[in-house]
Amino acid sequence: MDYQRKKKLTFIAIGLNFFFSGVEYAVILPTIWKYLQTLEAAPYFLGLALSAFSLSGLLSGPLFGYWSDRTRATKKIILLSNFFEMIGNFLYFTGYSKWLLLASRLVAGIGTGAGSAIFGFLARNTSSENRATVFAAIMACRQAGLLIGPALNIFLRLCDFHLGPFIVNKYTAPGLFMFLLWILFQLAVVFMYWDLPPMERSKSCSCSIHDGEENVHELDEEEVNEEVQPLMTSQELVGSYGSVMTPSPSKGHRSAEPSTSHSHIHSPLESPVATQSHGLYRLFRNCSSFKEFLREEVVVLLASQFITLFNQTALETIVTPLTQKYFNFKELENSVMYCLGGVEVIIGFLCVRWLSRYVAERVVLVIGLTICDISCIWCLAFLTNPLGSFSWQLIEFIIGVFLQVLGLPFVAVAQVSLFSKITSDQTQGFSQGVRRSVGGLATILGPLWAGGLTENMYIMMGVMGALLVLLTIMMALSYNRLVEPAEEHMERSHICA
Repeated sequence: MDYQRKKKLTFIAIGLNFFFSGVEYAVILPTIWKYLQTLEAAPYFLGLALSAFSLSGLLSGPLFGYWSDRTRATKKIILLSNFFEMIGNFLYFTGYSKWLLLASRLVAGIGTGAGSAIFGFLARNTSSENRATVFAAIMACRQAGLLIGPALNIFLRLCDFHLGPFIVNKYTAPGLFMFLLWILFQLAVVFMYWDLPPMERSKSCSCSIHDGEENVHELDEEEVNEEVQPLMTSQELVGSYGSVMTPSPSKGHRSAEPSTSHSHIHSPLESPVATQSHGLYRLFRNCSSFKEFLREEVVVLLASQFITLFNQTALETIVTPLTQKYFNFKELENSVMYCLGGVEVIIGFLCVRWLSRYVAERVVLVIGLTICDISCIWCLAFLTNPLGSFSWQLIEFIIGVFLQVLGLPFVAVAQVSLFSKITSDQTQGFSQGVRRSVGGLATILGPLWAGGLTENMYIMMGVMGALLVLLTIMMALSYNRLVEPAEEHMERSHICA
């Protein structure tokens, strides 16, 4: 099978992963509140169940990402993580107690950790020019799942039968349905996914990484020239890269003693001092990788990831209690609401995919953040204490949800695409794992925050608004840094990493 066909099938398998994750979210979220009520769970258990799913994903994401960077064996990672999805959804289906339900979401959340390895794989196999377009298409697959999921819920709510010792009803059916879907996905990965070699960025960059891994003293001529350049380069472009490199001998000194490069008898690598030096080099290299996340532009994007997801999940947590309290919505009405929201998000991703061809990611990010600011102001003004008739309250609610959902595609695609460009290609899996863990932390704290303040909407929305104001200020101050670094500086950063 030729390379292009393998790449196409691999991307289809990745799209299926995001599609099924969207379906899972859409079929479980509208019914989990009532499911917990049948198990006599306290109201705060809703926040715990939603946060448990994110907690395990937060912990597993960087681990799977690091594994991907070290081995490039993304297929094995996906197969392993999907196994946890299957087990978690089967436990959700059994539903013997509220604690088992909580454990089921905890186990299933481990499967989401493969997303960091997948995003790292995509970053290594797409060009900078097309990356935002590819990310938008892949993330739109999840939204397609969010769109179809509620429609599936309309049929799943009709289930009412026994399967051996298990009861299949409108609350347990989503778990069984997702268990079967993840089995199908496991087969799709086995037959459709290939660990493709990464795209070549630059010859010198790829060579330097390999040689640095194998032998710190066997740098070629071009790399030596890079090493002797001044380390105190502009932080505007390099950030933390190049600031903790070990000193290297000058070119003249290296050429004056050529025998030390090829002689095994006098090789410094065999001496205890040189071995210690090599260990220090690896330590400094690891420190440089971690300092990457302290660069100003990286901090801003991570803050954007955290704040937008915190606000999103907080609003999602209170949506079903609000619709039940003010509009007496049940499972069908909630499913239709999520279905319409999915349509809006898919249209948003299509707009972002088109817009990203003409404007920079930071412009798309500003557009999304502006919409989120307007949404939060609206919700703070009208949803904290709805007034008026039933129709007016419903209109206020619809406008608030519409604005919130509209801003998500712009922020999501822009920040993930830009984040992949300002971090090293060689550690994309780990970097994306850190990014997703920050998002996972937000999706843990968001439901917990909202779940405990359903009767204190002013406090809940006030904190969300304050976070958005903080993010807006950070974006304004760091706007000029939110660009892809020049290629020569990225090559130097790869050598240091």
